[in-house]
Amino acid sequence: MTSVFAISFGSPWYLFALLAVPALIAIQVANRRRGRRYAVRFTGVAALKQAAGTVPAWKRHLPAALLLAALAALALALAKPQRTVAVPIEKASIMLVTDHSRSMLAQDVEPDRMTAAKRAASRFLDQIPRSIRVGVTTYSDVPDGTQVPTRDHALIQTTIDSQVADGGTATGDALQVALDTLQRQQDQGEKIPAAMVLLSDGATTIGRDPVGVARAAGEERIPIYTVALGTRDATVPNPTGFGAPALPVPPDPETLEAIADASGGRAFQAQDDQQLSSIYETLGSRLGTRDEQREVTAAFAVAGLLLLLGAGAASMRTAGRLP
Repeated sequence: MTSVFAISFGSPWYLFALLAVPALIAIQVANRRRGRRYAVRFTGVAALKQAAGTVPAWKRHLPAALLLAALAALALALAKPQRTVAVPIEKASIMLVTDHSRSMLAQDVEPDRMTAAKRAASRFLDQIPRSIRVGVTTYSDVPDGTQVPTRDHALIQTTIDSQVADGGTATGDALQVALDTLQRQQDQGEKIPAAMVLLSDGATTIGRDPVGVARAAGEERIPIYTVALGTRDATVPNPTGFGAPALPVPPDPETLEAIADASGGRAFQAQDDQQLSSIYETLGSRLGTRDEQREVTAAFAVAGLLLLLGAGAASMRTAGRLP
């Protein structure tokens, strides 16, 4: 997942001290212009330069430049700079809710939807920190397999790998089972942060309304992240095995988006196995970490002091005095 490096400030009003930098530059420029106005012209300038030795212009300006940079760094240090870092969550539970209805036999996602879903779940479990408890609810006509959240991620992978594509799609019932499982998760009497990841490739064909269950999850602050798998023109050839016509099995991203919105989660769509794996990897990183503000004042303060020392050394070397 791509991260953006950003700096915020705990005491931003100290940033006004940065105005001293352009003010000092303006004062220095004004002094130089005033000095030129009263300069005394000598005819033997070339001889004087040769006798005194020529100091390059950049060396003359280096002490002042280092001093100004030091003032800027120290002003930033006073503003208490902070950066956002992702740190692992120590206590959380996540339920994977995976659809293995007959439509998962479609081959619009290589090699087929079911196999791609199993591989993506493996990427998700690899990305999630071991401290995170992960559970799973598998379903088709009914929720037919539930494993309570555990740190034994290999057990969850085994449950997911055991799925066989068949039957209808009871998404609402599966979400209710997953929600009930998460509501029972506590740590010393305190509720543990939780979330669900729902993977489905079709519309609900049986059972309760999944959007209603999603609203209940949202009230419990349990977001549902949904992934709609497949393409619009997908079919399952010969679904009954008796020469029946191909069965259209388009995904239902609209309902899955409604589920995500009702619960405070986010909806995704995947039309191939690479997209699906990328989404699951992103979710693994997002759900396994939280953003934390960390102060980096010391780095700016040290940089300011080093620049001050550099300004002093450069001034003594070129002018024989401090700037």
